Amino acid sequence: MPDQLPATDSTFRHVPVLADVLLNALDEEPSDHWQSGLVVDATLGGGGHSSLLLDRYPDLRLIGLDQDPTARAAAATRLSPWKERVSIVATNFADYSPPQSASLVLADLGVSSPQLDVAARGFSFRLDGPLDMRMNPEGGGETAAELIERLGESDLADLIYAYGEERLSRRIARRIKADLAAQEAYAGTPDLAYAIAGCYPPKARRGRIHPATRTFQALRIAVNDELGVLEKLLSSAPDWLQPGGLLAIISFHSLEDRRVKTAFLQDERLERITRRPLVASEEEQEQNPRSRSAKLRIARRRSAEDARSERG
Repeated sequence: MPDQLPATDSTFRHVPVLADVLLNALDEEPSDHWQSGLVVDATLGGGGHSSLLLDRYPDLRLIGLDQDPTARAAAATRLSPWKERVSIVATNFADYSPPQSASLVLADLGVSSPQLDVAARGFSFRLDGPLDMRMNPEGGGETAAELIERLGESDLADLIYAYGEERLSRRIARRIKADLAAQEAYAGTPDLAYAIAGCYPPKARRGRIHPATRTFQALRIAVNDELGVLEKLLSSAPDWLQPGGLLAIISFHSLEDRRVKTAFLQDERLERITRRPLVASEEEQEQNPRSRSAKLRIARRRSAEDARSERG
């Protein structure tokens, strides 16, 4: 059902990454292919990208998807100037199918800045919050605290290595399970981050990124099945598009980007537009440090005839 929530939460302030990069890339595409019709913003967030698209292209209509009620409320207010052209749906994009073919599908993956900045969500080790990390806290599901309690040491180490690409995963998992055996649970995110940092040699604790970064990423990905739902999006989104429609995906780490790149190369329904990922300008990186790891890839939906020709 469309979400009619009026936004009252002013704490959800979403600065869209790669906004100019995205708009400039879209402007280079033939307008008759996508600048009218339906846009599906699969990761609506606070509505930052959607507001720019609606303002720039007056013939677009938009369906915005998000499982986070705070994000949907914020987006409702941000997109209110175009409310006749907007529908907001409370769902994860993995569970969705649009009512008609879309001219553009956009996904900005990962956790948003407002989610990181709210301690109670438990995403950030820089703020004192519970070990939660669920994108949809109202939807039930396992928290990060419950996950590390449930998994054995070996499985936890494998998870941290696979999803965080953390070379000290076994040492970290051993420390986490030993702490849980001694104290039953961590008091919050800073306690877990402190334990992880203690697994690093003293000199390595003062590197460019915090020692807990990769482990927190791994837990967040696992709690929300982020790679699983991304695979579902990459499988289903091409069928959401009309011929000539565009699929634009912004990723933030190599695990996501590799999957997007592979899908755009191997899926016969898609024609890759960006040979290399588009990245933030130096100016944007200075103004918004979280844009430094962002990568944008765009593909076009082939017609059935083009797809047959490609196979032949």
